[in-house]
Amino acid sequence: MAVVEELLREEADGTISFGNHTLADKAKVEDFPHDGDLYKVKTFQTMTKLEKNGMFLYESVPGTSVTHFDEKEDGVSFIVDGDNDAQLTIGLAENTEYEVWIGDENMGVLKSNISGKMNISVELADASELKVQIKK
Repeated sequence: MAVVEELLREEADGTISFGNHTLADKAKVEDFPHDGDLYKVKTFQTMTKLEKNGMFLYESVPGTSVTHFDEKEDGVSFIVDGDNDAQLTIGLAENTEYEVWIGDENMGVLKSNISGKMNISVELADASELKVQIKK
C-alpha cells in the first residue's frame, strides 16, 4: 500500500506524491511549493483532492493515495492506490482528446469536457495499485 504519510511530498524523480486514503478524518496541506507552483491537497477515506495554484488538478471518490504524479503539457501519469474502486476526475486542457491507459489496458481515446475535466474509473479492489497514463 502506497499511503503518503506526509500527505504531499516531492519525489527524487521530480514528481509528487499525495493523499492518504486510510485517514478517518480530513487532513490537508496548503501552499506546498514544487517546481515554482503551489499545491494544496485535502484527503481522507472518502475523498482526495489536489489543486495547483488554486486550480483543480485531481479528485477521487473514495479517497486514494497517488504516487509519482507527473503533469506535462501533453497529459499526466501517476500510480493510484486505494482499498476500493474509485472514480477519478482529472483536470486537463478543455475539449481535448487524450489516449487513456489504466494498468496495461488501453481504454481508448476520451475527450475532456468544456471545463477541462475528464472522469475515469479505476478498479482498485482487486489490483490495489494501478498506473494511469493520460496523453494527447
